[in-house]
Amino acid sequence: MTLPSIRKLTTGLLAPLLITASTIPHRVCKVKPGNTNWPSEDEWKQLNETLSGNLIKPELPGGVCHTGQPNYDKDQCPNVIKAWSTQDFHVQDPISVLSTQFTDYSCLPDPKAPCGREGYPQYVVNASTAEHVKAGIDFARDHSVRLVIKSTGHDYLGRSIAPGALSVWTHHLNDITYHKKEFKLAGLGKVIEGDAVTAGGGTEMLVIYEACAAHDTTVVGGSARSVGVTGHFSSGGHSILSPRYGLAADNVLEMEVVTAAGEILTVNEDQNQDLFWALRGGGGSTFGVITAVTMRTVPSPRIHGISWGALTASNSTIVPNLITYIFTQLPYLMDSGLSGYNFFYREMDNPSPAPGIPDKIAGVNGGLILQNSDDPDAVHKIFKPINETLQSRWKGQVLLILNVTTYENFKDWYDASYDKGLAGYSVYLRSRLLGRETLLGDEKPLREALMTALDSLTNLQAFMVGGPGVHDAKPRGGGNSVLPVWRNAQIHARKLTLYRVNLAQLTNNRCPVAPQGFIPLNATAEEEAKQLLETKFQPLWDLAPDSGSYVNEAYPYEEDWQQAFWGDNYKRLLSIKRKVDPTDVFWCVPCVGSENWEEQADGQLCKVS
Repeated sequence: MTLPSIRKLTTGLLAPLLITASTIPHRVCKVKPGNTNWPSEDEWKQLNETLSGNLIKPELPGGVCHTGQPNYDKDQCPNVIKAWSTQDFHVQDPISVLSTQFTDYSCLPDPKAPCGREGYPQYVVNASTAEHVKAGIDFARDHSVRLVIKSTGHDYLGRSIAPGALSVWTHHLNDITYHKKEFKLAGLGKVIEGDAVTAGGGTEMLVIYEACAAHDTTVVGGSARSVGVTGHFSSGGHSILSPRYGLAADNVLEMEVVTAAGEILTVNEDQNQDLFWALRGGGGSTFGVITAVTMRTVPSPRIHGISWGALTASNSTIVPNLITYIFTQLPYLMDSGLSGYNFFYREMDNPSPAPGIPDKIAGVNGGLILQNSDDPDAVHKIFKPINETLQSRWKGQVLLILNVTTYENFKDWYDASYDKGLAGYSVYLRSRLLGRETLLGDEKPLREALMTALDSLTNLQAFMVGGPGVHDAKPRGGGNSVLPVWRNAQIHARKLTLYRVNLAQLTNNRCPVAPQGFIPLNATAEEEAKQLLETKFQPLWDLAPDSGSYVNEAYPYEEDWQQAFWGDNYKRLLSIKRKVDPTDVFWCVPCVGSENWEEQADGQLCKVS
C-alpha cells in the first residue's frame, strides 16, 4: 500500500496503520491537482503576471459537446466533430494532440462519452519568447509540477501531453530569419558558408518551406505540414530529400535552448558542445526546450513527381512473390536517384473499378520523386527493367502504373503532395530500419516476413529515405546523436495498427474515429491492436536483429527501447541528461532517462523506488 492510499483511509483506521506507514519510504512524486502541495491560486496568478498574461487555463477541445463543460456550445459541437479528423484543429489547440489515445479518451467530442480533464494538462504557458519558456520551466522545477512541451502535437508516442501537467506551448515561437551566403556562429564567430535559415522552435515545416522558397532554396524537413521543426530534427528527422542531403539533424548549425536550470543558452559546435550533440538526435522534451534553430538550406530541386503502382488481383497466387520482388528492387530505385514513400498491400479496394478489373487488388503503390533530371523519359527508363521482369515472370497478371508530373521547385511539389492524413484517431506503429543486405539477402525469410506483416486490414510502408546522403553525412561538430544504424539504412519500414470496424454503428455517427484507428474507450480493442502489431511486425524486426527504429515513428512499448532508438549512443546521452537535468524536470516516455520514473494509474508521476 502506498502513502497516497493510506491518506484516503478513515480516521478510525489510521491509528493502527501508522506504524506500518512509518516503515514505507517516502516516495518522490511530481505534484498533481488535488495534492496538498499543488501550487496555490495565488502562485499561479503570480506566474501569469511573470508571463504578462500568457498563462492559459485551457478549455477541453471536446468540451463543446458536453453540457457540464464551461465551453459547451451545442451549435459549435458539429463543427468540432467535423474538424476533429483534421491535423490543423489539433495543431491550433493549446492542449490537443493528433493521436487521441494519449489523452486517455478523457473528453472526446461525443455527448455520450465521458468528459473530464484527467488526460490533459492543467495549465499552459503560451510561449512567444524564450523568457516565457524559462518562466514555465522555473515554475515547474521549483514547485515539482510535471512539465510537458507541445509544439504541434504531431507525435506518435504521446510525449507532448500529460495529465495534470504544466505545458509549454511553443506554437507561437515562429519567427523566421533568412541568412544569405553565410551564417556566423555565436561564441567564436566562426563563419559557415552558404545560405541558412533560423526558425522559432514552434515553427511548422510549411512555414519554413515558404520562407525558403522566396530564395529558391529549401530545407530537409517533414512531409506533413503539421510537423514541427524541433520535434522533427531532435529525433533525427527523415525527409524525401534525405537520400541526397542527410537527415534534418545532420543539417542543424545552431540552436537556442532553455535548460532545466532555466538558463537560455546558444549551442553549436564551439560552445555547449555536449548539448549540441545530444539535441540533434537524442529526442525532444528531454534535455531542454529548443526555442530557435538554424539549419543550412539546400538548393530547391526541379522535381519529377511520380505516382506509381504494381498491382494484381488480391486472390492471385503471385502476390507473395510480386511483393517480395518489388521490395528487393527498392535499393535499385534509390541507386537510380529516386526517393519517397511506398505502400504495400495484400488486399485493398480497387480505387478505379471497371469491368474486367478486380474489385480487390494487391501489390504496391507510392509517391516518389526524381530530382534535377532534364530527361523527360528518365522515370520510364528507370522502371523499364522492372516492367520487363514483371512481364516475363507474370505476363498479363501485373499492371505497372507510372504517372509523372514535373514541378519547377520543391515548394510546388510539396503543395501538391504533402501529407494530408487524418488526425484525431488512435494509432500505434512499429518500425525498423532495413539495410541493403537485408533487402538483397535470402528472399525466403524476407517473403515470409512481408507476408506476415501484410494482412487484409492494413498496409506495410517502405520509405526510401536512407541512402548516400544519410550514410555520408558530415554533421557540424564531428557528429550527432542520431541512431548509428541510420548510417547504413536504405528503408524505413513501418506498420500501423488498424482495427476494422463499422464506424457508424459503433459511434452512431458522433465520435469521429478515423479508419486507421482502433475503437476508443475500449481497452480490449486497444490491447488486441497492440498484440496484432507486435506479432505481425516481429518477423521484419527479426530480419535485422542488430538494426533499430526511428524514434519519432516507433512503438512506445518496445522492450529494449534504449538500444532500438539510440543504440551505442544511449550511454553518452544518459550521461548528458544526468548532467543538464539531474532532477528530471523534463520527462517523457520512451525518452532518455525515463527509466527513473513511472506514471501511476491516477496519472501521477513518481520515482521508481
